[in-house]
Amino acid sequence: MNPKRNLMTLDEFTIQETRKFPNATGNLSAILRDIGLACKIINKQVLKAGLVDILGKHGNTNVQGEEQMKLDIFADDALISVLKGSADCAGIASEENDDFVAFDDEYSKNSKYVVLFDPLDGSSNIDVNASIGTIFSIYKRVTPLGTVCTEEDFLQPGNKLMAAGYVIYGSSTMMVYATKLGVNGFTLEPSIGEFCLSHPDMKCAEQGKIYSINQGNSCKFHDGMKSFLDYCMEDNKEEGRPYSHRYIGSMVADMHRTLIKGGIFIYPADKKNANGKLRLQYECNPMSFLMEAAGGIGSTGTERILDVTPTELHQRVPIYIGSKNMVEKALEFVK
Repeated sequence: MNPKRNLMTLDEFTIQETRKFPNATGNLSAILRDIGLACKIINKQVLKAGLVDILGKHGNTNVQGEEQMKLDIFADDALISVLKGSADCAGIASEENDDFVAFDDEYSKNSKYVVLFDPLDGSSNIDVNASIGTIFSIYKRVTPLGTVCTEEDFLQPGNKLMAAGYVIYGSSTMMVYATKLGVNGFTLEPSIGEFCLSHPDMKCAEQGKIYSINQGNSCKFHDGMKSFLDYCMEDNKEEGRPYSHRYIGSMVADMHRTLIKGGIFIYPADKKNANGKLRLQYECNPMSFLMEAAGGIGSTGTERILDVTPTELHQRVPIYIGSKNMVEKALEFVK
């Protein structure tokens, strides 16, 4: 007797999606599966971090001047190793490294795609056992096949993205990714070691009741941002306010809640950080691509994030992202 089987794995799903396009080569699907593999390796270390010498600071700083944690380095190495061994990736750029890495073997030089990632977002939460995650994005390269990829391949605006998403290491481990077909979520089933489709065709509600921002920085906010916070906290039962304030300090965790429940996540420009603090290519573009695919909005406060033309790998921008109605209301105040 065969047991009833109703689980669809990430591999099965990506292959099924490829069949919708007669000219698809399957390379993009293969990269998504490679990223899934790397994140399983990272997840294994996250789960046992307290039992081995992998908690705490590494002793170095990354290109942003932030102290690197030991798990930051492990996650970065895992993703680079898996993608370098792939036949479908021409090169990578990581938030943890000063420059991009071009793979120069014959397979890689003929690969169509490059991958950018934040290997371990929210790493300041590692030692307190709060949710952390991996953010990734995939671009089709613009340089000729058969050559080594260049910085030009990585400095593309978000509207050129082919796929983007994140993996959250929390009470369960989930991979959520978007293509132009929509957003789908996969939960890691530990007993079989596979990501299985658990949240098909995800949508972000047009209106939520949660705002997510580091309110401890409010003394540095500009007047428009302060006015929006007053609006969020105003007692107005007819309009469903005050909103609830939730802030984890890991963009992946805050964005995952925003996608599931609706709401708005904000990291604005302020009097100290005129260009915001989050990275365009590693955090803001992939999350905005995903949120737009789910029906939400991602803005710098003055323009659509996906339309920003990057000028450097580690460029920073402000971000207002989440439920359509809430982001539009925030933009009324900050503009």
